[in-house]
Amino acid sequence: MDIGIDLGTANVMISVGNKGIVLNEPSVVAFNKKLNEVIAVGEEAYKMVGRTPDYITVVRPLSDGVISDHKMTERMITAFIEKVTGKQLFMPNIVMCIPSSITDVESRAVVEAAKIAGARQVYLIEEPVAAIMGAGVDISKPEGNMVVDIGGGTTDIAVISMNGVVTKSSVKVAGNKLDKAIVKYVTNRYRILIGEKTAENAKIAAANVYSPDGSRKIIVKGRHLVRGLPEQIELTDYDIYEAIIDNVREMIDAVKSVFEKTPPELVGDIYRNGIYLTGGGAMLYGLDRLMSSQVGVTCNIANDPISCVAKGTRYAFKNIDKLLDGFEHVSMYK
Repeated sequence: MDIGIDLGTANVMISVGNKGIVLNEPSVVAFNKKLNEVIAVGEEAYKMVGRTPDYITVVRPLSDGVISDHKMTERMITAFIEKVTGKQLFMPNIVMCIPSSITDVESRAVVEAAKIAGARQVYLIEEPVAAIMGAGVDISKPEGNMVVDIGGGTTDIAVISMNGVVTKSSVKVAGNKLDKAIVKYVTNRYRILIGEKTAENAKIAAANVYSPDGSRKIIVKGRHLVRGLPEQIELTDYDIYEAIIDNVREMIDAVKSVFEKTPPELVGDIYRNGIYLTGGGAMLYGLDRLMSSQVGVTCNIANDPISCVAKGTRYAFKNIDKLLDGFEHVSMYK
């Protein structure tokens, strides 16, 4: 069995052979400190965020696209693989997606986690390579294609031609950082403390980073910092714009920096083909139009952008011999 894992900061997606995507759950683990055991992973653990007693901690074992809690990551991957395979006694080949700027130490941690979870052979593929393949783009031609993959922890940008990465960049500004920016803005402006889940819902429902006009609104609930009592307020797209626009501009600046390092022939190809936006952050309302206006190139949001990376892992197995860069065989880490 071949398993592709998009090990994201916010969500883990798993694709299996010809079945396609079989699992899509939050990258969250609930740990009981009294019993010293994991009591829930994924969707079940996500429901516990901000709602547990002191002896139960709910953690995100991945931060900014890399493993921050090795033991919890191992347990999470193992639980997800068991859920997908039904605890069958065989060792699958696994493709793991990693940010393009990951270090050797961080990539070794990913490999070890997969090995402990029961992998026979582990391959690493850079997220933007998997994302653009999952978006249905043929990267084998001598033609430049740019992908901007906006996940939960990192925004990965790459220019790809002839199965290889020509130029790339990765910035630790993505979905989670936008949520934190909204929490900070509401705290400073309205003196109300809201949770990151509430901030994420506000971002999805009311964001407009291109032309906010006050038409998109959402009611959010939290605790007033002065009175200490429950409070609710209405946030508009103006509020969300003010909260996150600096971070969005940082993403766009990263795209511009990649253009500066790209050979002119490939820049011409990208101007003709457009930029492909993938990942959950690609659905941020108005982002495609804002980026187009800033860089002067059409931006195309991929079909089902959230699952592009997971789909790309499936295609990777079919092209193991052809992928020159961004796809690394790591059986040497045995």
